[in-house]
Amino acid sequence: MCDLRYCPGSVDGEVRGMSRLCEGRISIVTGAGRGIGREHALLLAEHGAKVVVNDLGGSVDGTGGDRTAAEQVVDEIKGMGGEAIANGDDVSSWEGAQRLVNSAVETFGGLDVLVNNAGILRDRVLANMTEEEWDAVIKVHLKGTFAPARWAVAYWRERSKNGESNDGRIINTTSVSGIYGNPGQTNYGAAKAGIAAFTQIAAREVGRYGVTVNAIGPGALTRMTEGLAGMPQDDEEARQSMSPRWVAPIAVWLASPESAAVTGRVIESTGRVLAIAEGWHRGPTATPSDDPAETGALIKDLLTKARPNADMSGQDKDW
Repeated sequence: MCDLRYCPGSVDGEVRGMSRLCEGRISIVTGAGRGIGREHALLLAEHGAKVVVNDLGGSVDGTGGDRTAAEQVVDEIKGMGGEAIANGDDVSSWEGAQRLVNSAVETFGGLDVLVNNAGILRDRVLANMTEEEWDAVIKVHLKGTFAPARWAVAYWRERSKNGESNDGRIINTTSVSGIYGNPGQTNYGAAKAGIAAFTQIAAREVGRYGVTVNAIGPGALTRMTEGLAGMPQDDEEARQSMSPRWVAPIAVWLASPESAAVTGRVIESTGRVLAIAEGWHRGPTATPSDDPAETGALIKDLLTKARPNADMSGQDKDW
């Protein structure tokens, strides 16, 4: 698969001989100034979407702010003949998230797709993590997913009450660090696991309004992951296999009308793997005892029958 932006351009509403999947769909992408979010925004535009490019413009740890990156993505979209605006609102702010959703409705006349992608890192082992490092990461990832989704759903619910139909999409960003676990990231992993649960629950609530909710668990080499253990450093072929461009096709398909039957799922995506994460399931069971001495034996027996927790590759690991 090649990056659509580096393949032959669109002709008569087609890309590489295929119909553009998101023609006219009004989309918001948060954290879209760089990395995975940038790829989402550009590929959505390539497939005909009108895009609100949101980025606060902060550093990897969330400090600072600069709209330049978002504006550069908007310029790229306009350069390819698409429609886009830049937005610098803080998605973890209640009022900022509302302004973000309103900007799509006021500029383009509606909203079809919300891609929650904004995030920061404040990695630290648990014994050394500060309260501020915990709070900052939870706020940006978890509240920064909830707040835009809440205002988007309010918009779609109101349309539904007025007898209007929706074909809405919420696409969240989780991580293998959350659904499988990664040392040094209790804050980040907890937020990302929360986003996966949020996705499942929200999907059950908003289907009545014509809206689906899914999440992507991406693996990509970006400024947030440069230098992390397990990420390729000097091998250029491996680096290309972990390019964020491999994640964007999943977001574009999920944003399209073609994905209407898919909701409440977590999809892993890198240049190396495409997979469905299956989530928690009840494993081996037993009749409980009210005696703690007997309980230990019951649990030990159940553990011999249960699958071990997965490692970061999503595979069984003998801990």
